[in-house]
Amino acid sequence: MALSFPFRRLGAPILAPLTLALALGATTAAQASPSGCAHATAAVARAPEASVSEAVRCLVNAQRAAHHLSALRATPALRRAADRHSRDMVVRRFFDHVSPGGATLTDRVRRAGYSGFTLGEDIGWGTDQLGTPAAMVDSWMHSPPHRAVILQPRFHEIGVGVTRGTPQDSSAPGAVYVIDLGRRS
Repeated sequence: MALSFPFRRLGAPILAPLTLALALGATTAAQASPSGCAHATAAVARAPEASVSEAVRCLVNAQRAAHHLSALRATPALRRAADRHSRDMVVRRFFDHVSPGGATLTDRVRRAGYSGFTLGEDIGWGTDQLGTPAAMVDSWMHSPPHRAVILQPRFHEIGVGVTRGTPQDSSAPGAVYVIDLGRRS
C-alpha cells in the first residue's frame, strides 16, 4: 500500500507520508514531552544537525513507547538514505518521496546499503518554530498517514535526515526532515 499526498495543518510544517508496509491505524496520539529529548525545541540553525536528528529519533521513540511499541534502533544505512534525500530536496528544490530523476524510497535505501523489505518514510519541512524536531514530530502525529508510519509495529530501525533550508529556499531559517523506517526480516 502506498500513500503519497501532501498534508498541511494550519500553522503546521508541510508534510508528506509514504509507506510500503501495511499501515495500521492508531487511536489517540500521546504527546511526546519535548523536555525528555535533548534539542527537541532547538532551531536547526542553532544546533548541530546530528543533535537535531537524535532529537527526532528520541521523540519518535517516545511516541512509540506511549503506544506500547518497541523503540526504533538507529541504522547507518537508513540514516544515509534519509540524509541524502533531505539534502537532495533542498539542493534541487523539490518536495516529494520520488526524486526528479525517479529515485524512490526503495532505490535510495538500497543505494545506501539497507537490505530490509518493509519500508516507510515520512517527510516534512518547516521554518522557525515550525522547523524544530518537536514541531515536526507533533505535526506527523496529527496526520493519520504519518502517524501510521511512525506507529507501524513492524518497523524496528530508523534513519533520520535533517538538512538546513527548505525546498523553496536553501538559506531559509528552517529544515527539511526525512525519517526512513525499516525492518530487515
